Amino acid sequence: MKKTSLLIAGLVAAPATSASAGTISITIPRLNVAEYHRPYVAAWVEPAGGGAAQTIFVWYDVKLQGREPGTKWLSDLRSWWRKGGRSLKLPADGVSSATRAPGTHKIALPASIKPGQYTLYVEAARETGGREIVSMPLAIPAKGGSVSGKSELGAITISAR
Repeated sequence: MKKTSLLIAGLVAAPATSASAGTISITIPRLNVAEYHRPYVAAWVEPAGGGAAQTIFVWYDVKLQGREPGTKWLSDLRSWWRKGGRSLKLPADGVSSATRAPGTHKIALPASIKPGQYTLYVEAARETGGREIVSMPLAIPAKGGSVSGKSELGAITISAR
């Protein structure tokens, strides 16, 4: 399985309880398939008027060792990979994390994101599974909003701090 990850160093994914620009809740659905693997997932923001993307987090198999390290499949997160994942030195402090089980997971938007209009992207890819990317407008300070994936991702909600 190949996965893609995205981008910018210096952005720290802080715990949801610390100072932040808001919170993202991401639901990974439980899929009824014969061979289930946890998806690799990356999230990033891009300024609405154009500019550099900033990685919020990338979840991949950080402990996979041996002949195929977990980073080998990051290029499956194709959009994130093209936006800067390929140049990100991994593991990136505060950005890299292990894959997550099905359920809802909360991630703090970094307080370092400057006020303005952005697009939030969340991309997921799963071994022997599918790939999906969803996007939604994001205003900082966060005002809230939600979108839902159709296969690899469930509900994605942004909450104000």
